[in-house]
Amino acid sequence: MVLNILSTPSAKLNAIGKPKGNQLKVSVTTAPVAGRATDHMVKFLAEVFGVSAKDIEVVFARMNINKQLRIKSPKMLPAVISKHLSQDMKMFNKPNL
Repeated sequence: MVLNILSTPSAKLNAIGKPKGNQLKVSVTTAPVAGRATDHMVKFLAEVFGVSAKDIEVVFARMNINKQLRIKSPKMLPAVISKHLSQDMKMFNKPNL
């Protein structure tokens, strides 16, 4: 699974927010120093997706708020992604009138 992320470092809580365009908002409590916020985000998302941190690859933009992550074989999906996928499936399965 590949996710485009709009990250917010130094937030009050680690949280997954609503999608913004084609990006998923993710907030982490760690300050953006030497890639530590990205490392923290990977660990946070690993728990959320039920994988180990090594199963999440930062494809690009390690030191930028706009990132792309590749998650290998996620075991769980956050509610915001499940909801988005179910809406897409409803549109895909609509009969043509």
